Amino acid sequence: MSEITPTQRDILTIEEAALLLGVSVKTFNKVLHTQNIPARKIGREWKFSRAALIEWVGSGRSKDFYNQQTDDDDESPTPIKPERARRTAGWNIEY
Repeated sequence: MSEITPTQRDILTIEEAALLLGVSVKTFNKVLHTQNIPARKIGREWKFSRAALIEWVGSGRSKDFYNQQTDDDDESPTPIKPERARRTAGWNIEY
């Protein structure tokens, strides 16, 4: 009887999911917390459907990560920069 490898299993741990996508666990964890990855937390562990992860990757579009505004001379989209709150927001500074 042959052993089932992580890429053949239907339900994956975070380590196996990262391996399937070819990224480090640290990178996968960042994406898990910032993107809408299909997952379930069971007890203290995250579980991932192999098929759902593959579909999630396949359904993404690179244009979703770029601003749709372009200059007339330049047809390539500009990367979106995350908006950051000013550190001094909310400070009452009297002049």
